[in-house]
Amino acid sequence: MTSIATTLAPTLRRAVGWLDSLQPLALLAARLYVAQVFWLSGLTKIRDWDTTLALFENEYQVPLLSPTVAAWMGTGGELALPVLLALGLAGRFAAAGLSVVNVVAVLSLAEIAPAALQQHQFWGSLLLGLLLWGPGKLSLDGLIARRFGGTR
Repeated sequence: MTSIATTLAPTLRRAVGWLDSLQPLALLAARLYVAQVFWLSGLTKIRDWDTTLALFENEYQVPLLSPTVAAWMGTGGELALPVLLALGLAGRFAAAGLSVVNVVAVLSLAEIAPAALQQHQFWGSLLLGLLLWGPGKLSLDGLIARRFGGTR
């Protein structure tokens, strides 16, 4: 007599296999979404640099850095790291760097609206996933690993 688990096992294995096959697309979607968020923020900062500097001097309280250095580093990170993340080149490095930018952005505001905090938490969770699992097969990291005998 077969148990229900024995009967369902092949179906569950197929379902898990199907879900696993979607992982590269999910990682790509996460990379592109988070990259766009930070890229657009960086573009906003360079469009009006005087306002950006004023915000870093008066609104954002970045610890350990002068407002000018913080503005340059934050903007640079928001423009360079999303490109790497979108391409999946040094994907874990880009995810780690954007995680730092994300955390500093939250910590540098004296007050943050609950909805804004929730957005930062969502971006942080996506970045954590990319940091833990890497950028996936649909990335330059994956292509390089396959080309040179890596595990992707």
